Amino acid sequence: MLNTLSGRFLILTTVFVMLAEVLIFVPSIARFRQDYLEDRLQRAQIASLALLADDMIESDLEKELLENAGVYNVVLRRDEMRQLVLSSPIPSPIGATYDLRDAGALTLIHDALTRLFKPGSEIVRVIGAPVRDAGLLIEITVETEPLRTAMIDYGLRILLLSAVISVLTAVLLFIAVRIVLVKPIKGVIGYMQRYAAAPEDARGIITPKAGVIELREAEEALQKLQIELTHALKQRERLAQLGGAVAKISHDLRNILTSAQLFTDRIEMSEDPLVRRLAPKLVNSITRAVSLCEGTLAFGRAEEPAPTFSLVCLHDIVDDVAESETLVLGDCQVEIVNAVPRPAMIRCDKEQIFRVIMNLVRNARQAIAGGTHDGHVTVSLREEDNAWWILVADNGPGLPKKALDNLFTPFQGGARKGGSGLGLAIAAELVRGHGGHLDLASTGSDGTVFEICLPKGDGAV
Repeated sequence: MLNTLSGRFLILTTVFVMLAEVLIFVPSIARFRQDYLEDRLQRAQIASLALLADDMIESDLEKELLENAGVYNVVLRRDEMRQLVLSSPIPSPIGATYDLRDAGALTLIHDALTRLFKPGSEIVRVIGAPVRDAGLLIEITVETEPLRTAMIDYGLRILLLSAVISVLTAVLLFIAVRIVLVKPIKGVIGYMQRYAAAPEDARGIITPKAGVIELREAEEALQKLQIELTHALKQRERLAQLGGAVAKISHDLRNILTSAQLFTDRIEMSEDPLVRRLAPKLVNSITRAVSLCEGTLAFGRAEEPAPTFSLVCLHDIVDDVAESETLVLGDCQVEIVNAVPRPAMIRCDKEQIFRVIMNLVRNARQAIAGGTHDGHVTVSLREEDNAWWILVADNGPGLPKKALDNLFTPFQGGARKGGSGLGLAIAAELVRGHGGHLDLASTGSDGTVFEICLPKGDGAV
């Protein structure tokens, strides 16, 4: 019950109605006390009429009149004369005097609560105005025990009635909330559950029909979200199918081009001058096509495997990269400088960091080869308290604006003609897998510098 909206609403309604009844009870009990005392004043005034009719009455009759009025003494002031009309022995001294003629609301409430919570009996004097202007005032002495008993009885009846009203009101509101609010909310939840079970099925999309404005707004927002999500899922499915098809095509095309590349090697040995002159261009074109297919296949994997961390010597990794790139330098005079100190150890996945540095060095080497002068690519290491910084710098012509605008975007960030733009995207993904980041530190006519940041701890930088 406490964990449901309607249950909590039921309990809160009961509490609030009871609180309202308590606030009503306080002035009600004060009014009851005032009416009780005024009734005693009226009874005393009626009893005093017997003496006004006959100056002398028997003591038994006087006692009976006082008992019927519920008072001990009756004092009537007429024409500025205070007269003890009826009297009987008082069992104890008078403890307090209350004047009902000019008593304010706060005074009446204070006196009523004091009497209600004050146990025991005492004799009090009560002063009031006679009915029908039958004098200036009437004064009586009464015992408080019957008054307190009557007030307690009245209060219990009021509290019982308040409890019944609050429970009945809460139950009615509970039923109303269940019908008006909870039932539509459960309907929305049902739509959400059905949609979650089969988000591709458009029949699970909610149709707004709530009459309450707030609920209808929630249904409309849910409908919009479901429509957008369904379209996104369909688009993702199509892209996944397209990616699978592209991967298959790239795989077969790479095999075909590899075979063609073997034939072009033989064509280069031809004695025909025209064939010897055009063969290198054909070889370069096929090589670029093979590289594009391989890059597409590498990027098309669902995800790179999680890195396997170990302490490795970065100097040795850079040496391996330099040796691999030296094999394809040809006539291009590009020097790959390993500026990493040999004792330096870093915590990383050796194979993945090799691929990252290989991509950066290869991009730098190709950028220099496309220029008019020889150059160099330098790999260095900077160590800080919480991270290692690997710098790959070259003195090439810098990155063009197109490459800068789409630096790490697949198939768009290529810096050279024929490039796929996959190298930097793959390298950035591998570095993120290590908890670090790959950034372009600077680029210009005097060269380009990339920074690889690898955290020393388990947390990401």
